[in-house]
This record gives sequence, structure tokens and C-alpha cells, in this order.
Amino acid sequence: MAPAAANYYSAPPHAHQKQRGYRICDTCGAVENPVAQKFRLCGGCMTTQYCSTECQKSHWPSHKTICQHTAAQMSGAKQQAIGPAYPDENLAKYLRKFTSTHSSLLGWAGFQALQLKRLPANIRQSALLIELSYNAHAESLYRFSVANTHIVSRTFVTSHDPLVAADISRREERCRRSGGIGTLVILVQCGGISQVMPVEVDPPSKISWDPRDDWAEVLRHFVESGRTDFKPISTTARGVVYG
Repeated sequence: MAPAAANYYSAPPHAHQKQRGYRICDTCGAVENPVAQKFRLCGGCMTTQYCSTECQKSHWPSHKTICQHTAAQMSGAKQQAIGPAYPDENLAKYLRKFTSTHSSLLGWAGFQALQLKRLPANIRQSALLIELSYNAHAESLYRFSVANTHIVSRTFVTSHDPLVAADISRREERCRRSGGIGTLVILVQCGGISQVMPVEVDPPSKISWDPRDDWAEVLRHFVESGRTDFKPISTTARGVVYG
């Protein structure tokens, strides 16, 4: 099978190189172009991102509750004894940074894992659980490795936290109003700390990514190589497209 990404075999980045995964504004849906303008992360939850101060301000009334809830969870996680296998009190912060940095790769893996190209209805019933192992590495890109992946019932994520479930529902309604199929739910977990990543998904007809059965291997390869430059391959009527 051909590689799933145009740059699959590229050398891992050197430690001094700063790389970012692309981000999407949670208000207007604009895609980040780091060369022109870097998006800002919400300082409270450290997960939601915005293209401008205006978008951040206009989103605050609907974002406030989930933001404060997420920030409180993170603060509580810092105060807990995580255990001998996860001794770093900043683990919750690192996990949120990991999710933001690898948003493109994680979204692609979730789309492939749930086979949404062929079975879009799976988005309402299933979620992708990614279990990570923590590595006490000085470089942030090498602090996690993929221990396991599972397809779980979506209620496994939504039934534990009503505020998270409400935020996912809000995104789902917005996505369907704009013609999408709904919100893909990805749960990233390390020890007892977890991060929910909701991804609003366009209709499969608008997504040209090639279906891949080796998505878990690709996910592991890019994470453990410290790579944030994932560019999936798509086969279209115009030929092969990268990114």
C-alpha cells in the first residue's frame, strides 16, 4: 500500500525547529496560515482557537461555560498525584497542547477509524479513543507515544460530562446547519487525564481523503517521530492532491 501522507518518509524535524499543526477558528471556521498570522488559543481552556480578537469576543457568551469547566478540570488535575508512571504535574497542560498541535492528524485518524467516507452515520454512534503513554522528554514533540486506539460508543464520552456533551451538541447543530454530517468525537487519554476533541465534519462528498486501513500505524508514526507536518493524500478527478 502506498504511504498515507505525501511526506511520510521525510526525516523527523530537528529539535530546534518549531512546527505547528494547522488550526481552525472556532467562530468563523477560517484555517490558520502560520506564515501570515498565527491563531490564538483561549487562555482558559487552552483548546479552542481563534483567528482574531473579534472572533474570540463574539464566541465568549457560548464558550464561557465549557471554558471555565475545562479550566477547572485542568487546575484540579495539576493538584492531583497522578501516580509514579505520570509524575509530571503539567501533564494536563501537555495533553491539551498535544491535541492542539496534532489536530490535523487526529481529525484525519478519526475520520478513517470510523470509516466516515463509506458509513457517515457512524459519526452519531461511535468515537475514537486514543490512549497515550507519557515520556519525560525535554522536547514537547516527544512527550507522548501512542499506546493503543479503540473505537468506542459515543456515549462513553458524552455520558460522563453533561457540559462536554452539551458543547458537542452545539457544534453538531452548527455543523448540520451548514451542510455537514455532524461532530466527530475523539477522546485523547493519558493515565487518568483526558481531552475531548470535537471535529465538525463536512459531507463525505466534499472530503477527498483516500480511505485508509492503516490509520493507526500512520498516527503512531507521526506522533512518535515528533512530526506535526502531516499532509494526507487524496485522489481526485484532477489527480493526486497532498494536504
